[in-house]
Parts: sequence; structure tokens; C-alpha cells
Amino acid sequence: MADTVLSESVVGVPDVWRLRARGCWAEAARLLRPFCEDDPGAALRRAELLIERAFYLLDGWAEAEDALRTAEALAGTDEERGAAASERGYLAYGATVFSVRDRTDEASSAFGRSAALLAPGSPGRPLLDFRRGLVAENLVGNPAAARAAYRRAHAGAVAHGDTFLTSFTWRHLAGLAAAEGDIAEARHGFSESLRLRVSLGHLVGTAPALLALADVSPDPEAQALRAEAARLHALLGGIPVWLTPALTD
Repeated sequence: MADTVLSESVVGVPDVWRLRARGCWAEAARLLRPFCEDDPGAALRRAELLIERAFYLLDGWAEAEDALRTAEALAGTDEERGAAASERGYLAYGATVFSVRDRTDEASSAFGRSAALLAPGSPGRPLLDFRRGLVAENLVGNPAAARAAYRRAHAGAVAHGDTFLTSFTWRHLAGLAAAEGDIAEARHGFSESLRLRVSLGHLVGTAPALLALADVSPDPEAQALRAEAARLHALLGGIPVWLTPALTD
């Protein structure tokens, strides 16, 4: 539920991905700051980073909000406005799901606006579909609608070559399968998600992937996966913070 995803684009600054993958969002955002006065893409990427940080640390919501307002003000095309609206919906979703403040209506409205602005073939559509699936699953309680949205997102991510997003669609489709008792399908999806995150070097997202696979694996494999998740989580300073209770139960 608390996992998060944003696009792989880093506006030509190579160190942004490396820092982000290790949970150093503030440092990555600082690298983008010089570009943000007149570059809508850079401003949006910076907002995405700070929103993701809020999801993983459960803190920094106000700074993420300020960065998003800057990106919204700079957006000049339908594509840019649609991408910013997707971020607006995602931030509202996060504030709701983590009980900061109920912004369910704002999330739905922003995602609807994003869908109206983004062209059907836009590379931002799969991410939007994924996020609408999160709302359907975690705020509306409609797993059928969530599955349909995740499947659209998965197909779009594969078509656009977005390996990072594909790791998330695999994970959330697997979560729905696990909830329905389809353990074989769940193990397949969680294994694919983990494989992709490891291949991308996304360390901060690897511990959650390990733990998800452990939950549908038999012992002693499950114990080994949980031990590796705990080791990596500790190495990263307890990030994501919402994973700590699951590792200490």
C-alpha cells in the first residue's frame, strides 16, 4: 500500500537516480534546483522526488507541496499540466492513505484532470493508471477496478520500456493475487518485482520487495528473505519507515 513510484527521467543529471535509489531524495532535489526556475521538466522531477521522500519518510509533506506548486506554475503544455495533475493526485493520495489529512476528493479530481490532459499514447498514462489503481485498492476498496488499472499500467509500462514502473505493477498485481489466495501467481509477481528492482539498483525499494516475497514463500526461504530485508533496511537507516513494524513483529 505504501510503496511508491515515479518516472525514470532525471532531466540529464546522472547522479539524481543514484541518490534517489539510495533514499537520498533531498540531495537529489538539490541537484535539480538550479534548473527549476525556467525548466518545467526539472521542476516536476524535483516535486516527484520530494513527494516520494514524503511517502518513504512520512515527513516533508509541506516541502513536497511547495515544490509541486512551482511545477504547476511552470507547466505550459497539456503534457506538462497533465503530469503535474498526476503528481497533485498522488500527493493527495499519500496524505490520505498515511492519515495526514483526508484528501480523497482532491486525489480523484486531480487524476481525472490528468486523464483529460494526457494524450492516450503519452508516456505518463501508465503511471497515471497505476496511481488510479492505488486509489481503487486502498481508498475505495475496489480490487476489481484496481486490478484493471494495474493491468493497463503494466501493459503501458512494458510498451514504453519503463522497467521501474513495471516493478511496481508486478508488485501490486501480485498483492491482489495474494489477497485472493493465488499464492503461485503472487510469488511470480513478487519475484519479478524484486528481480527488476535489483537489476535497476533501486536499493530503497528492495527491502519491501524482499519482504513481500517472503510473505508468500515457505520456510526456510521466507526466513532468509526476511533476514535480507532487515539487513538492507538497517543499512539504509530504517528507510522506508513504514516497513519497520513488519520487520520487528
